Amino acid sequence: MPDTSVLDDGLAVLRARAREWVTTSLSGKRVLLERLRVATAQVAEEWVAASCRGKGIDLDAPAAGEEWLSGPYALLGATDALIWLLSVLESGGNPLDRATTRTAQGGRLAVDVFPFTARDRALSGYTGRVWLRPGITLEQAQAGIARRLRDTGLPGEVGLVLGAGNVNSIPALDALSRLYQDNAVVLVKLNPVNAYLEPILERCFAAFIERGFVRVTSGGADTGSYLVGHPAVDTVHITGSRASHDAIVFGPGEEGARRRADRKPLVGKPVTSELGGVGPVIVIPGRWSEAALKLQARHVATQRLHNSGFNCVATQVVVVPGDWPQADRFLHHLRQALIGAPDRSGYYPGAAERQRSAVDNHPGAELLGGDPAVPRTLLVDLDPADRKTPAFRTEYFGPVLGVTRLPGGTPADFLDRAVDFCNDRLAGDLGAGVIADPGTIRRLGPRFDAAIARLRYGTIAVNCWVGLIYALPRATWGAFPGRDVHDAGSGVGVVHNALLLDPDHVERTVGRGPFRPWPTPPWFVSNRNAHAIGRHMTAFAAEPSLAKALPKALAALVSSLGG
Repeated sequence: MPDTSVLDDGLAVLRARAREWVTTSLSGKRVLLERLRVATAQVAEEWVAASCRGKGIDLDAPAAGEEWLSGPYALLGATDALIWLLSVLESGGNPLDRATTRTAQGGRLAVDVFPFTARDRALSGYTGRVWLRPGITLEQAQAGIARRLRDTGLPGEVGLVLGAGNVNSIPALDALSRLYQDNAVVLVKLNPVNAYLEPILERCFAAFIERGFVRVTSGGADTGSYLVGHPAVDTVHITGSRASHDAIVFGPGEEGARRRADRKPLVGKPVTSELGGVGPVIVIPGRWSEAALKLQARHVATQRLHNSGFNCVATQVVVVPGDWPQADRFLHHLRQALIGAPDRSGYYPGAAERQRSAVDNHPGAELLGGDPAVPRTLLVDLDPADRKTPAFRTEYFGPVLGVTRLPGGTPADFLDRAVDFCNDRLAGDLGAGVIADPGTIRRLGPRFDAAIARLRYGTIAVNCWVGLIYALPRATWGAFPGRDVHDAGSGVGVVHNALLLDPDHVERTVGRGPFRPWPTPPWFVSNRNAHAIGRHMTAFAAEPSLAKALPKALAALVSSLGG
């Protein structure tokens, strides 16, 4: 527990400057973002080096690419997108006038958020659309853009971000959401796991800190509890587990459980959250080549093993049709992909205990190498009819992957059953993946679109990993709407959202990728040049001039050809 006087002093500065932030002009807020972009580019090398040390990664190992792309690269992309947005607002325009909108399933309004700029087209073959909630019109969406940021009459709020310890851009991106989506100043409390980021984020946000708009600290649960209850804090945003959320909001142990049951939270201020869950990927049957089976097996292995499995949207349950003639062959390649993946450290606290729990609760669990303390674990033939199966209800937050086979029939029948299974049996509603070859999607037609609409998840990824959508700055990130603190599921509210759509208008983001991506995407754990690609892509994102950035994009492409 740090000296509370230091925390008090920091909050006093934020409280004193909260109203000043509200009344700072759009151009003034844009200039601060431009300084953030420059500072982030300057500390990118140090940021990645610190992250690799903290996670036990060699800087020259492919896994270092994850720290480039999910660290400074993600923050640079979000910063650039917000700079563009504020420039449009300053000119009196509305960003939706420059966006492509279309009608999604059920008459929903959808906004194309990727590719959005010429720079985005460097990631060819991928798309992202934000679906708004049923009934929201284009006029309402336009009026809701930057609603709070444009409201200079707000009294000024202090937001607290309880940062995640796993992905090192999360605290910074959550801080931007508080500043620009909520129009509030922010105190970022880092998790002890990545407290090494404190001096790095202080340098990134130096321009904001000088003005008294941001403070960064670190500490454990006692520090978090003190800050949550502090009278100077108006709102709280939590990234973590459902258990951590409930302990903060209702208190720990049996008393906390009673408070939750009685709907009597200890925290009376607004709390938003992103809490992970049991992420599924639905594999729709088709007639695939041997090469496609191997590729998609490596794809699914990546969805579990990226960042050593410590991702809130890591796939935990693979849903396949029981009568698919190629199911066994696909699972053979999946097993081989898990075995052949590079060894990674199980760096996150509690990982060994969670992995042992998975093995103890699932007879027949296979241990497939990796960190001896936290071996890669495959749980096969999980019974989809057994509602008590722990892998369906417990987020193992580590390298544990389960497989369940549903009754098949036609691809359409299987897809309908799979959607019902994911919605009704799996804990959480943050993100879900779907893998299907283009011919099968084409033949399913409206049935496929209807199935996507029925999936109750805040992010849905078709032929790409949900984690990719995390890095698309104009996409929204959060659980499916409808939760509150009493039953938070995978969380409440949205972050990222660099178009600053009204959070109350947003339903989900749907991303799509190519069934046969080429070259190997840099986030694949099997990509041997991911570290070089990540470095070049970060340099590309850091260069404001597109003309000057193009050689860096070319360097990233050349590196990717060897992946």
